[in-house]
Amino acid sequence: MAAPGEYFSVGSQVSCQTCQEQRLQGEVVAFDYTSKMLALKCPSSSGKPNHADILLINLQYVSDVKIINDRTETPPPLASLNVSKLANKARMEKEEKLSQAYAISAGVSLEGQQLFQTIHKTIKDCKWQEKNIVVMEEVVIAPPYQVENCKGKEGSALSHVRKIVEKHFRDVESQKVMQRSQVQPTQKESALSS
Repeated sequence: MAAPGEYFSVGSQVSCQTCQEQRLQGEVVAFDYTSKMLALKCPSSSGKPNHADILLINLQYVSDVKIINDRTETPPPLASLNVSKLANKARMEKEEKLSQAYAISAGVSLEGQQLFQTIHKTIKDCKWQEKNIVVMEEVVIAPPYQVENCKGKEGSALSHVRKIVEKHFRDVESQKVMQRSQVQPTQKESALSS
């Protein structure tokens, strides 16, 4: 049996003093005996209701540890995880990373990679075919990835993709203009101070 303060039951209320003289108090969410790490659920520092802060505390750096309310009954079971949903999400993220890696290894320009990511946010059914972006198996965008490089059967898919491409380049251009306008005053200021 562990000595008092050496083991903490999930659900217990614990208080401790940090090495920076800060008093922490909260509900034990997890405790690892071998590493002496304690996870406490504390009231939210943002003040939002139904929110909480989770603090990870290394017990080697605290003092005056007190168990305020020891929970002896078995804690409630953990919420079940939808394993197939998690596996599907992991698979999709892996496919996205592989697609990005393929684009880089194929020598696709940075503009092409950025356009692909913009399209992919709206239309998940897009992929690389060598240096071309293929959207919904209907539209092909070839380098240099401008609106006029969008090819496919005339219809709503081609029209929609063209609008996305057009908006993407408008947004990129407006970002460049904003960046230039932020740089210019600095250059003027340095010329005035010379």
